[in-house]
Amino acid sequence: MIRIAFLASPAVQAQDAHERLVARHGDTSLEEAQVIVALGGDGFMLQTLHATQHLDAPVYGMNCGTIGFLMNEYSEADVVERVAAAEEQVINPLVMEATSADGSRHTGLAINEVSLLRAGPQAAKLKISVDGKVRLPELVCDGALVSTPAGSTAYNYSAHGPILPIGADVLALTAVAAFRPRRWRGALIPKRSEVRIDVLEAQKRPVMADADSRSVEDVVTVLVRSEPEVRHRILFDPGHGLDERLIREQFV
Repeated sequence: MIRIAFLASPAVQAQDAHERLVARHGDTSLEEAQVIVALGGDGFMLQTLHATQHLDAPVYGMNCGTIGFLMNEYSEADVVERVAAAEEQVINPLVMEATSADGSRHTGLAINEVSLLRAGPQAAKLKISVDGKVRLPELVCDGALVSTPAGSTAYNYSAHGPILPIGADVLALTAVAAFRPRRWRGALIPKRSEVRIDVLEAQKRPVMADADSRSVEDVVTVLVRSEPEVRHRILFDPGHGLDERLIREQFV
């Protein structure tokens, strides 16, 4: 028997599902679990992956939320069988190193994307460098983001960024509502690259940075790179993994 730990978001639907599943299948502590089943939406899945990244157990999500791109369909009867047959995909997060105007430094991991967004009424002015070379001296925009392939269908796609194959060794660098250069549509950069974004006129045009809902206010410099040492293991039902979902998303 597979030892399963069930976790649920605070939502009523997820809490009810948790109660029924534990009553039916039992529950195991996180430290002893072979598989973690997360009940909720994509936001809760991201929280679970971050909170359990120090454990060896993979995470199998069941959708009790809204979109559920990272989740499998919800079912109570065949959980053990589905977990046993599930296919594993490994993704690496981004690491964000942000420096605020007061000199404080902040670090965070992001499975989907690291984003910078204007925090005032005026557009942000950003300077973008890749591996130490300035590529865009001034981008006037509402913000910019660096996305992983796994996160490319989330905020990145809403900002008209490209959908990336899950195994691609590239990251998407995408502008949010670019004003100047108006036609700049972003860039694809090697996964091994480091992106540096400097905030110009930071006092006049304040900017916040965010790594999977971990926010830092009044940033002046943000460094972003992939973190290969951290491996998030996610389980999907056969034929419904991230590769299939990324392709399907492009035809809707």
